[in-house]
Amino acid sequence: MTAALQTTERATDIEIARRIEDEDREALRILMRKNNQRLYRTARSILKDDAEAEDVVQESYLLAYRAIHNYRGDAQLSTWLVRIVVNEALSRLRKRKRTAEIISLDGDAMGQGGMAAEHAADDAAGRPEGEAMRAETRRLLEQHIDALPDAFRTVFLLRAVEEMTVEETAAALDIPTATVRTRFFRARSLLREALAREIDFALEDAFAFAGARCDRIVEGVLARLADLR
Repeated sequence: MTAALQTTERATDIEIARRIEDEDREALRILMRKNNQRLYRTARSILKDDAEAEDVVQESYLLAYRAIHNYRGDAQLSTWLVRIVVNEALSRLRKRKRTAEIISLDGDAMGQGGMAAEHAADDAAGRPEGEAMRAETRRLLEQHIDALPDAFRTVFLLRAVEEMTVEETAAALDIPTATVRTRFFRARSLLREALAREIDFALEDAFAFAGARCDRIVEGVLARLADLR
């Protein structure tokens, strides 16, 4: 790593912002690489669309670049960026669903009921071990996180996945810290309930003995009985 890169990575948020304002492309590149995943996850939690989330992140960086002179360090630079992404994602969501009801992140979501997805997981029989099993577990978690009510989903992503503090999350979403705590607690409860249902369904098929294995045993026993005649 070059000395210039090291210096940029150790710089404070204000220093990075001023460098970007002075058209330091290396500072901007490092800022993006440090925040890409968090911003993508934030946009994805609102839009539930991979391609559109990427578009939002790119557009948000352009918006941030144009407004970087307004950054004064009142919040972390990463939190400031998350807020821009949230606003851009919500704007796109409203355009996409002009005729549908939009649940605002600062609205009351406690009356939305339980999880939207109460269906069983894909047939668990025959899943491979190791990496494939971890990939399936990740897919299952992503599926149920996607199914969280709108107002809970982004809070959960920022708190549990990105490990932002309550205060950082509240600042990024412009909601009270008490609301962050309430929604995070409720989101975890909903996920636990959903995953418990998945386990219950999976237990019904655990150590399944059907199909070819069952046929093999039946035929084997009948064959041996035939030999005894």
